Amino acid sequence: MSSETESRGQAKSPEGSKPPDIRSRSFAYALRAIKLYQYLQGRKNGAGWILGNPYLRSACSVGANVKEAQAGESRADFIHKLGIAQKEARESLYWLSLLSESAIVRKKQLEPLMQETKEITAIITTILVKCKGRHGRQIS
Repeated sequence: MSSETESRGQAKSPEGSKPPDIRSRSFAYALRAIKLYQYLQGRKNGAGWILGNPYLRSACSVGANVKEAQAGESRADFIHKLGIAQKEARESLYWLSLLSESAIVRKKQLEPLMQETKEITAIITTILVKCKGRHGRQIS
């Protein structure tokens, strides 16, 4: 796998085809977040409505910050904006965990979305580690 491919959040699958890059994957993730939010709004659970709001904001922010990182003015700006995307992904997982553990939404329904959140976080983390590593920076 080339470093250029890794820096864009792509990796070749065992079959040789490329999976979606982090930009398209985070966009698709935001669309899934919108659907979950709409589902929560259609239910009569006030806690679900309240928890759905910050989840939607953080989940959509992941892709927005990935997109902004791509247009960063410098490498430091790229790292900073991608770091924000990483934090937003972690926050999204927190809100999903609350929805799941409180039984507002069944765990089984949220598992695929939680797994995608973890994978997106891992991809962003890998990009950050590699990007920071190339410039001799310590990872905190």
